[in-house]
Amino acid sequence: ATLAQMVAPSITPATSAPPTWVKLDERDTADMRALALLTRPGPFAPLTHRLGRFIGVRDNGQLIAMAGERMAMPGFTEVSGVCTHPDWRGRGLAGALMRIVAQAMLDRGETPFLHAYAAHDRTIALYRTLGFEVRAELPMMVVTRRRLAMGSN
Repeated sequence: ATLAQMVAPSITPATSAPPTWVKLDERDTADMRALALLTRPGPFAPLTHRLGRFIGVRDNGQLIAMAGERMAMPGFTEVSGVCTHPDWRGRGLAGALMRIVAQAMLDRGETPFLHAYAAHDRTIALYRTLGFEVRAELPMMVVTRRRLAMGSN
C-alpha cells in the first residue's frame, strides 16, 4: 500500500466547542485497547498508550473516542490512535480530539504529522480540513517476526 505522510504547520480553528474530554492513563489501558481493536485505527499494540499522551471522550463510563501521540523525533510528533466507536461516528469527535492533540504539539514547538492510506480520499480530505497537508507519499511495508520451531532449519 501507499501512505500519505501529512504534516500540520497550523491547525484550523474549530467552529464549535470541543467535547468534554479526559486525559487517558494506565487505568484506561483495557478500554483504549478494546476501542482500538474494534475500530482498527492502525497499529495499536498493548503498550502503545505508553508512547505519548492520549485523550478520550467517555459516555456513561464507556470510552467512545480517543486520539493521542505515538512516534516522536526532534521537532515532530505523530498524531495516532485516532478512533471513534461506530455508534458515535459522524459527530465530529475524532476531528475535535485531533485538533486538541495537534494543537498541544504545536504549542510545544513540534510539528504534528500522521500517516493515512493514500487511496483513502475521504480520510485525507478530513485531515486537510484540520490543517494537515500531504508532505510525501511513502510505500508501506509490514514487517513481522516469525518464530521458528525447535529443530527447524
